[in-house]
Amino acid sequence: GDEPDGPAGYPLRAVVFDLDALSDLDLDGHRVVYNAAFASLGLDLQWSVGRYQQLMALPDERQRVAAELRKRCVGTECDVLVSLLVDEICAAKEMMFEEMILDAGLAPRPGLVDLVMDAFIAHIPVSVVTTGRRSWAEPLVRQLVGDGLVESVVTADDVGSDSAPRLFGHALAELGVAPHDALAVAGSPAGLRAANAAGLATVLIAADAGQRGAQTAAAVRAGYGGTGDALRLANCRRLHARWWDQHNPSAA
Repeated sequence: GDEPDGPAGYPLRAVVFDLDALSDLDLDGHRVVYNAAFASLGLDLQWSVGRYQQLMALPDERQRVAAELRKRCVGTECDVLVSLLVDEICAAKEMMFEEMILDAGLAPRPGLVDLVMDAFIAHIPVSVVTTGRRSWAEPLVRQLVGDGLVESVVTADDVGSDSAPRLFGHALAELGVAPHDALAVAGSPAGLRAANAAGLATVLIAADAGQRGAQTAAAVRAGYGGTGDALRLANCRRLHARWWDQHNPSAA
């Protein structure tokens, strides 16, 4: 069917982005603030884009800091030193993050705003979820996509924990739609896992996507753009309908 809603069985009623899908928060946000934290502690350490991309193979930030420090120190006292320093670095970064992130000059991923405008014009509500705090996440979303285009921003403050699947569930409840009525757009393999766990068909946007997570994603893309293949609303409707055609439990 080429009807605008895709196959009648699975109309798309909402789009839920995770914050990483809006902008490259890791490379242009967290990395920059970590470098400022290193400097503030007098450490002769700067993470380049290339180095941070390597470290992103490790699932969380503390492990990335520890790995970097271990690489630089030897001897038996290294482990004690590393764990003390990791605490200090992460605390400094946490403190600086909120004041710095809005000035870091984060830009929306190319093509994102076109998709959000498509959804707005079609009266399909958009929500953004993040494991971060509302105090900085909400102004950051406004900074990235403008005012009034996003229906809701769901943060760790709303679900009382940073359980990412619960963030997606909360967003769906606020929008008043069921998981099979919405498409998620994730900016990292972790976001993809969380959206899948919440029962959503999910597009993964990741520069180094390769095949990571491809099995569980409705599509894996390097970005929103692409000649003749931009991720616009019509494309989202198709991907969403195709995913549910393949995964509908009652189709068996």
